[in-house]
Amino acid sequence: MRAVVLGGYGLIGAACVRALVGAGFEVAGLGRSARAARRSGLAVDWVFGDLAEMSVSDWRAALAGADVVVNAAGALQDGARDDLAGVHVRAVERMVAALAGTGARVVQISAAGVREGAKAPFFATKAQGDAALAGSGLDHVILRPVLVLAPNAYGGTALLRAAASLPGIAPRVMPEAMVQAVHIDDLVAAVVAAAEGRIASGTVAELSEAGVRALPELIMVLRDWMGWAPPLVTLPVPSWTLGLVSRGADLAGRLGWRSPLRRAAIRALAAGVRGDPGAWIAAGGVPCRSLEDSLATMPATLQDRWFARAYLAFPVAVGLLALFWIVSGAVGLVRFDAAVAVLTGRGFGPGVAALAVGLGAAVDIGLGAAILWRRWTAAASLGMILVSLGYMAGAAWFAPDLWADPLGPMVKVLPGIGLALFTALMAEER
Repeated sequence: MRAVVLGGYGLIGAACVRALVGAGFEVAGLGRSARAARRSGLAVDWVFGDLAEMSVSDWRAALAGADVVVNAAGALQDGARDDLAGVHVRAVERMVAALAGTGARVVQISAAGVREGAKAPFFATKAQGDAALAGSGLDHVILRPVLVLAPNAYGGTALLRAAASLPGIAPRVMPEAMVQAVHIDDLVAAVVAAAEGRIASGTVAELSEAGVRALPELIMVLRDWMGWAPPLVTLPVPSWTLGLVSRGADLAGRLGWRSPLRRAAIRALAAGVRGDPGAWIAAGGVPCRSLEDSLATMPATLQDRWFARAYLAFPVAVGLLALFWIVSGAVGLVRFDAAVAVLTGRGFGPGVAALAVGLGAAVDIGLGAAILWRRWTAAASLGMILVSLGYMAGAAWFAPDLWADPLGPMVKVLPGIGLALFTALMAEER
């Protein structure tokens, strides 16, 4: 049987691809990024296209010969690179139109908490997509997992690991939010069962462990799992603080950053991430393992601890570099005459000195702004390194006395280069 997995290189999609291949399916992946597909390491056929923009005819061509279609594509919130209505609604509507009369089964991976009339755009658009599939007459199964745990982490699970890794501090955030989890292997086992026809058509089931816990308790469980020492301080996080942070994350979303701290994610988490596994058990599904059993199957490693703390350090490093370079350029413009005088005092002509100061300020501000744009973060970081090396070389040639200055203005450039190197290396996305 041939299966096509939408979003096949994502956290859930890649796991579905591997599980379906292991179950004997001929598998193809569908997504918009050839680079992400290549880096996934999945040796399957790939079809590339923007799901939100594909026409019905595009879908027919992409899904030709498919016996099973697994929809693992999704977006958390509208942003520079994401269109909720496009991915969750239009794509599903056009996909089911393309599959009409084919006899293919669609396995839709939705989310626990999806319901008609939901206020959160994520849940509302997911509900519209589920409804379009349910009303299409196609053979289908809709699976709604709770918080998905996997050996690798992305988005919300990465944020939770980072929160659990704060040195000496345990944040007490949203104590009223109740959370359940499901292991990625349990989710993909359900997908395979549905793909093989072992789950009745029309089934809508939530995938969840039986237990439930408050969010601060979950963070403490993850802290213990990663092997960190008990916290010295429990720090209450007021709701207004989260509100400010989420607004900042929304602004960053317009620059291409898919932060799990955006308001959509915070509101969803505050409402609780819970599911009732009753419908899944009644449909003949295997019960999902508990959080403790899930974590026991994937013991934390040194790489997990490095990632958790680097996940916290990366946005701080980007922000510091942006601030440093923008302020540095602005100071050059504000104190333009003084900066020109420094160069003319070292033998430069007035015109050349003015040009050098103006150009340097523009480059500094440009690099500081560019690093904030997600797609330019790595390139801007490398640019900062090259420009810093240029400044150091220029000082060594034209003003070597600056290297012996008691305040060390040139020596202090070196830590900035190190910070830019860190952001350049960490800028890769999944």
